[in-house]
Amino acid sequence: MGLVPLSPPQGERTMASPQFPEPPAGIEPSTEDAMDRALQKLSANKGRWVGLNLSERISLLEKLKDRTLEQAERWVELTCQAQGQSTQDGGAGGPWLGGPVTTMRNISLLIDTLKSGGQPKPPRMESGPGGRTIAHVYPQTLLDRILMPGILGEVWLQAGQPATQGRFYREGGEGAVALVLGAGNVNSIGPMDVLYKLYAEGEVCILKMNPVNEYIGPIIEKAFKPLIDEGFLAIVYGGADVGRYLTSHPLVETLHITGSDQTHDAIIWGDGAERERNKSAGEPQCSKPITSELGCVTPVIIVPGHWSNKELDYQARQIAGQVFNNGSFNCNAAKVLVTSSKWAQREEFLDRLRAIFKSAEPHKAYYPGAQQRYDAFMDQYPQAEVLGVDGEQVVPWTLIPNVPPETGEYALTHEAFCGLLCETSLPEGDPVDFLRSSTTFCNESVWGNLSCSIVIDPRQQKKHRQALEEAVTGLRYGGVAVNVWPGMVYGLVTTTWGAYPDNPLDDIRSGKGVVHNSYLFDHPEKSVVRGPFVMSPPAVWAAGHRSAHQVGEKLTAFEHSKSIWKIPGLAISALKG
Repeated sequence: MGLVPLSPPQGERTMASPQFPEPPAGIEPSTEDAMDRALQKLSANKGRWVGLNLSERISLLEKLKDRTLEQAERWVELTCQAQGQSTQDGGAGGPWLGGPVTTMRNISLLIDTLKSGGQPKPPRMESGPGGRTIAHVYPQTLLDRILMPGILGEVWLQAGQPATQGRFYREGGEGAVALVLGAGNVNSIGPMDVLYKLYAEGEVCILKMNPVNEYIGPIIEKAFKPLIDEGFLAIVYGGADVGRYLTSHPLVETLHITGSDQTHDAIIWGDGAERERNKSAGEPQCSKPITSELGCVTPVIIVPGHWSNKELDYQARQIAGQVFNNGSFNCNAAKVLVTSSKWAQREEFLDRLRAIFKSAEPHKAYYPGAQQRYDAFMDQYPQAEVLGVDGEQVVPWTLIPNVPPETGEYALTHEAFCGLLCETSLPEGDPVDFLRSSTTFCNESVWGNLSCSIVIDPRQQKKHRQALEEAVTGLRYGGVAVNVWPGMVYGLVTTTWGAYPDNPLDDIRSGKGVVHNSYLFDHPEKSVVRGPFVMSPPAVWAAGHRSAHQVGEKLTAFEHSKSIWKIPGLAISALKG
């Protein structure tokens, strides 16, 4: 956008006027008659979906794969238009990775799963702590090892539960009509949630697009046309009134929502005072089975150590990228740095983050309520450092250091869902004591249990391996990332994505159930992804990655039809980052 970011004094906002393109045109809400017809068609075909054999299901996926590739470029163009991005620079990497890449990977992995009868054998299984079983699910192949060296993915199964897979393919079912209430932020969430309901749970779907990103609906309609034509999927449009109509519709049998805990509670318990009365009485107004993914105040635990300048630079860049990606409108965006007050390099590291925030391009604050949420944080924290440029439709990149690590603290209990990062520090200076303290702190004082990450250098990792593994085990999150963004837990797809198990309906926090889970484990507890402390080439989400858009486009083609001959082109693009 040609802006030259300035360095404002602490607390002041430097104004600029980025020129964002006009967003895509809106789509007329679906009528009740149209939704009734769609649901009647789905209901009539739910039994036929259950009765399809594996080869018929695979054939549909193969068609989806080809059609998704055909739509990929337009998919990204529309996303960039809506989010104020150029399609021709690294900023478009997010729309590629958060759209066609992960959707294509999901489709391809489901094909592999069905070719194994719905119970694919993981590369390795082992006994884990506390009676758990750990399935090693990445890398799967030599190509995986070449593509992402050092990345390891694991699915931890619940203690005392069998390591069974693919319940639907073992036991079958009668079928059901599922309502998927689509997310408005990441454009792969809706189609991937649909794939999980269909292929993991055996339910046909009506997908209600979120008004924020309804522009992507026609793209999904084209890509998933084979499922729509067969009566296994319908896509509808509209706001809260359409959502209310569908959730209470007699033909809708199950629900899945990606959104906020407030929206979830409105569906299950009602609005306003009625909600609290129903919660107190234990009388939900909606009794339909529901699964959900509802966000999190995502913590990044920084284990104290002595880092080189190269390591400080890299970690500042990759953590800043976890804030910047998609304008920070991600449920796994870094939101709270948990540091040691005794870490000698704490201020040095924060200064590197400040420099990156100052130099970063602004991102359109396209998600509703961003300015209000930002203002609420600014009202709470006078020490906030406004570092990025500001302007119309922009929330400036902001760092809020020295947040008190106290139970009930605003920054620890409210998901900002906009371009700011908070920092809090704990008194423990010893790495072992810090890992134990930060685990307890995140579990008990930070809202949500979707995903978190630990950043630890290889020297501390080697010296304190047991303490690290105790932290990974003890963190009550559905996704735990070590030295990588929790977005990797989302994006590998062989891992599960969802909240830590057993959130009650009246305290739902980050939700209930999982998606992705291409190995179709019946009883997952959490997924863990580990990576190198310094990745080379740099992580594709790292701030300022110059070629992420090229990597995303080539990854989409690679996931469509994997070949070792595509690796050199990917490597060349990645090295430009």
